[in-house]
Amino acid sequence: MMRILIFLVLILTGSGAQAQLDLNKIKKAVTNSTGLSNEEIGAGLKEALTKGASAGSDLAAQVDGYFKNTEIKIPFPPEVKNVETKLRQIGLGAEVDKFVLALNRAAEDAAKEAKPVFVAAIKQMTIQDALGILKGQPDAATQYLQRTTSSELNTKFKPVIQNSLAKVNATQYYTNLISTYNKIPLVKKVNPSLDEYATGKALDGLFVLVAKEEKNIRQNPQARTSALLKKVFGAQK
Repeated sequence: MMRILIFLVLILTGSGAQAQLDLNKIKKAVTNSTGLSNEEIGAGLKEALTKGASAGSDLAAQVDGYFKNTEIKIPFPPEVKNVETKLRQIGLGAEVDKFVLALNRAAEDAAKEAKPVFVAAIKQMTIQDALGILKGQPDAATQYLQRTTSSELNTKFKPVIQNSLAKVNATQYYTNLISTYNKIPLVKKVNPSLDEYATGKALDGLFVLVAKEEKNIRQNPQARTSALLKKVFGAQK
């Protein structure tokens, strides 16, 4: 990996027109320093992205994928934490717990929509994207997916979240809880958007899992389950 960076520094620190980013030179530098062709780098990164994104999506979409994962479990909306506190104080803790479970079940249901969106974005990845990911941060691939899929995922997740919230009764639980809270004397009335909150937290959790899968592929040789993955990521050392 250090050899790649040295080549890039030499390319980018020239004078005049040579100071401009020359993608062909970068391709040649990376190819020469790793022994890999541009096609191998691109194919390897696409395979790694597909593997990591698919695994992350599958983990999120399974039962308890959110609810029993402390890293991504969706809590009662923190901006109305006082609502949860007050409801528990008046003996509605069990109802709050039902709502939190339903909220996470909705996220698990929506996560099933993620994989095809990820795969479509990966297919569009250019050699420039691949080179940036190969020499980038440990979560460079995840960052790429966030940049290229977040808008579409938000659009796809929102109606699924809405339907899922209704299907698992989260919307009704929430409506009942907020209505009960708003009837408590002297409290400030609240009515935050449950759909926006649930969608945002569901997407955040999904990318946390994808980033973990990417890190595993980068750092753990056992996670590189094909010859191409071994070749591409092994060449970075």
